[in-house]
Amino acid sequence: MDLPDISEKLLLLKKFPNVLFGLRRGIERETLRITPDGEISHSSHPRGLGKSLTHPWITTDFAESLLEFITPAHHDIKYILKFLRDLHRFTLKNLDDELIWPMSMPCFLRDESNINLARYGISNLAKFKMLYRVGLKNRYGSSMQVISGIHYNFSFSLNFWKLLLSSQDERNRLEKVSDGYFRIIRNYYKFGWVIPYLFGASPCILRSFIKEDIFSMKCGKEDTYYLPYATSLRLSDIGYTGKCQNKIEIEINGLQDYIRSIKKALNKPHPKFVNLGLKDKLGKPLQLNTNVLQIEDELYSTIRPKRSIVPGESYIDSILEKGIEYLEIRSLDINPFTAIGIHEKQIFFLDLFLIWCALAESPFMNTKDLYLCKNNWKEVVLHGRKPGHRILVNNISTSIKEIGNDLFDEFTKIADVLTHVFCSKKYKVVCNELRLMFDNPELTYSGKMMNLMVNDGMLKYGLDLARMYQKELKKEHFEIISDRDFEKMRKFSIRRQKEIEESDQISFERYLKNKMKQYFV
Repeated sequence: MDLPDISEKLLLLKKFPNVLFGLRRGIERETLRITPDGEISHSSHPRGLGKSLTHPWITTDFAESLLEFITPAHHDIKYILKFLRDLHRFTLKNLDDELIWPMSMPCFLRDESNINLARYGISNLAKFKMLYRVGLKNRYGSSMQVISGIHYNFSFSLNFWKLLLSSQDERNRLEKVSDGYFRIIRNYYKFGWVIPYLFGASPCILRSFIKEDIFSMKCGKEDTYYLPYATSLRLSDIGYTGKCQNKIEIEINGLQDYIRSIKKALNKPHPKFVNLGLKDKLGKPLQLNTNVLQIEDELYSTIRPKRSIVPGESYIDSILEKGIEYLEIRSLDINPFTAIGIHEKQIFFLDLFLIWCALAESPFMNTKDLYLCKNNWKEVVLHGRKPGHRILVNNISTSIKEIGNDLFDEFTKIADVLTHVFCSKKYKVVCNELRLMFDNPELTYSGKMMNLMVNDGMLKYGLDLARMYQKELKKEHFEIISDRDFEKMRKFSIRRQKEIEESDQISFERYLKNKMKQYFV
């Protein structure tokens, strides 16, 4: 099929290759703490790790047992991977006999009541975070919230955007950069299904996770349920994209429209959540509000425009005033074939793909266009490895194999440029290796996972991996972060949480009222 012509912009990159040195990447990896027999841990966040509210590297997400490791943004791929590995090494040394679950879909869940919500202390900020999670639990159920993934943060340098977006147009520079990122976002929705096709690693789930088998899945060993050609059930309707989320209409043609659509969802009551109410019969809070979204974090999109904000600053106000700083890629499953959940080759691919998304023209999308794109994602996550399976691109029915090979023709052109820029053949090697997955879907992560888990059972396979990675990581020495650094950060998190708690001057009710004002239209 015909893809956007990037030849002119590639010539620019060849002429000014230094603009690519400014690529910055950061990783957030979620993972469940589990017992030695494969159940979700009921214990509190380990004291040796510090305070989850204020630790910049090791925190918790929805549940007390759902760890989240966060690397700083950095231009060096090896640095962020070593940093992430150090976080794993340190954590496992503080878990006693507990393990970390090496997959996206949860371990054995005896009952949702066994999932303890994350606790952050007694400050107003802590209570707000906890009430938000109470709302998620009551809206969607706890089991969905302990699905794990990789959030991959990516940005280009300002020099890159100056080169790419040079024109006679004298609009505000930050607005132009934001427009550039929205071009990436539109291309991502159109072609980003390639990520779960290649790297989706959740074709199976355990029976204990299923509330309703909406897909008529097959049953394998040890109550392992699966779809034969699925790539990422995490991204399906039994994962993060439920009915309530599917109906949210988000504009992706520009920053003003995007924020306007977010605000609409933040202010529009949802019948289901109105019926749930704000408090139960005993007066116990059930959610932050009854709107479609409690806060912007509740939008479970596969990609988000982001920027760093200071404590107390509104995301909406900040991004409107200062523009988009980076993109958060949210479609990566945990990679079970590596101890830290993500492999170097995946980062090389994401570089290629996101550079292509920035170079390739992308017309504005209306609601129908976005719906068709999301439907392609749905087809890939449920049936992506099915021989001859087709999706609709530019209103043309095209086989996944055909469009995949066409895309890799384009990625190879970018790999040629990056080979000269970084004096490394790794981009071309990865490009050639991944292309083979379109000719042989069994080489994809989900293809390999299917063969392994249907034969052994998901729980046994996951536990074997967890034990292996525990032994592997505990034996290793730190490479980037020292023992002294970890202890310094642990003490900082304790001290900072205490400062936050002591600084509260108003009641939580007043704090909550002030906090929610920032979301009103």
